Amino acid sequence: MYSALQSALDPALVALFSALVLGCAGIPGLFLRKPGTGQIISVTATLLAALAGVPAALQLLFSNTTTTYLLQWNLPFGPCELVIDPLSAFFLIPVFLVSAAGSLFAVGYWPAVEHPATERGLTFFYGLLASSMAILLTARNGVFFIMVWEIMALSAYFLLVTEHEREEVRRAGIVYLIATHIGTAALFVYFSLLAAQSGSFQLPAAGSLSALSPFAAIMVLAAFTGFGAKAGIMPFHTWLPSAHANAPSHVSALMSGVMLKMGLYGIFRTLTFFHDPPLLWGAVLTACGITSALLGIVFAVAQRDMKRLLACSSIENIGIITTGLGVALLGVSSHNNTLVYLGMAGALLHILNHSFFKPLLFLGSGVIIHASGTREMNLMGGLGKAMPRVAALFLVGTVAICGIPPLNGFISEFLLYLGFFKQLKGHSLTALVFLAPLLALVGGLAVVAFTKLYSSVFLGTPRSSAAAHPHEAGMTMLVPMAFFALLCLLIGIAPQQALRLVSPAITAWYPLLLSTSVAAEYETVLGRLSLAALLLLSAAVVVALLWRWRLGKMAVSSASTWGCGYQRGTARMQYNGTSFSELAVSVFDGIMRQRIERPGLTGLFPGGSRCSDRPTETLLERIITPLFAGTGMLFGFLHRLQHGLMHFYMLYIFATLFILMLWAN
Repeated sequence: MYSALQSALDPALVALFSALVLGCAGIPGLFLRKPGTGQIISVTATLLAALAGVPAALQLLFSNTTTTYLLQWNLPFGPCELVIDPLSAFFLIPVFLVSAAGSLFAVGYWPAVEHPATERGLTFFYGLLASSMAILLTARNGVFFIMVWEIMALSAYFLLVTEHEREEVRRAGIVYLIATHIGTAALFVYFSLLAAQSGSFQLPAAGSLSALSPFAAIMVLAAFTGFGAKAGIMPFHTWLPSAHANAPSHVSALMSGVMLKMGLYGIFRTLTFFHDPPLLWGAVLTACGITSALLGIVFAVAQRDMKRLLACSSIENIGIITTGLGVALLGVSSHNNTLVYLGMAGALLHILNHSFFKPLLFLGSGVIIHASGTREMNLMGGLGKAMPRVAALFLVGTVAICGIPPLNGFISEFLLYLGFFKQLKGHSLTALVFLAPLLALVGGLAVVAFTKLYSSVFLGTPRSSAAAHPHEAGMTMLVPMAFFALLCLLIGIAPQQALRLVSPAITAWYPLLLSTSVAAEYETVLGRLSLAALLLLSAAVVVALLWRWRLGKMAVSSASTWGCGYQRGTARMQYNGTSFSELAVSVFDGIMRQRIERPGLTGLFPGGSRCSDRPTETLLERIITPLFAGTGMLFGFLHRLQHGLMHFYMLYIFATLFILMLWAN
């Protein structure tokens, strides 16, 4: 009995069982007639799965062991292995945490009573998406990986088109579906070549393949295309802004906080198969990463739609992670263990950080949209007065994503800066130091983008009637936000513990690196940062208390915000989001190609007019869409040949045979 109980409590089995519970959580709601009951059952099951799955994943992470289960099936692709190593366990943590928090948030944000037509499907596919991502991390058979990958992709599609009655949502769903299946086609090529190299569809062991093979570069290119399309790395990002903007906010949180990381996981796992990667691979990853980071935040600065701004920021953060991975790969190629450790530590820690502050911001955007009825930042303003708790929690997310201490976003970027500047003392790869000012530029633009976001939404006076009467969020929406805000703060004030969390995953990715010997030095550095963060936080608390104490002793008077000396100030006199970022946007207008409309004023008393500045999706709207339109016109000509007249079809056959006879002669 003791042996059976010990086997049942095996952390790998607990993690797999928790993943299956996530997938089944929404099934009861499909058959229950009473609205809301299925949603409550789903939330309860998801929370229990997370409470069991997170400790199991942590135990597997720190045990530094690999657990393997063999799934016997009758398909002609060899046995299917389910394997959980420290790298898989690390990625499992955000899957369980974000899915549970989003499920609880949906109770207040998307209640079944108000959305009876869509809640059942939304709840079912939400659990299916979370489950497929968890199982994907354990798949070690290429065919099984593709199966679960497709379940994940289709689940995300059905979640995205929840409000399919809106044309904008349908368009976003089509773009996503095309992009994800182009990526899947690349993965078919990748797994086929991988099977040809290794002799089976089982994924090869770490370091078992040579990067000098003629097919190695093609395999890595196919993997980077397929997985990069899911991660949103430029230029495969075209689906991401519209998808995250139009999905329900808790779905956006799951897609941005976790699903994008599945693409990164695929790239991480692919690189473990090769024992001698050339410098070119790391250079390409680094270049693509820093380009995605810079262009992603440039597009974020120009957005007027709050959720599109957050979506473009996800491209930026995925770019930062890819940069760290590229730097680590350069370290592997040059046998520089310090560079490997700092690059991977920065990348993995930023994966964890992004999985905390981006769901916080997307959930916050859901609360704001729920209260104001719009995603347009220029129509908001003054929400901080009626929603102080949401404003405080959202502020934590904005500070964290900008990489400002004492919150978690600063720590992962600090490790990357250390990696760049360490190369000044080396004799190779000294050019990496030039990435530091580029990353600093990304950070500066992030401050501009999120200052614009926060000030446009919470400060000033309302710019629309809907924003003038907001309401504070309920506890089911505030608790998940507070949970992520707390995690952002904990990593910021205890970064050395977070570094210990990622060290086993680094060793799993690069077994030749004894991370404990390299980590000790940087744990000491982060320990000093922890002390500085505590002092900074204490100072902020003391200043806030003194301010409240002094304010309490003074007579308080009220006046309109943004009065500016006018007797009757209006909301139109204040800066909006567009005007705040106009200068920064104008610098990069050659990249964004904004659509600018300015009125032509004539006469002494011109009539009413309006001006508009609309950012464009440059790659999608100026290259991909015209290409698809041209292809449609080409096939439109072929469509005219299919008119249903049998004698014409016989003529086509005769003409084809005649041409073939002439060709044969």
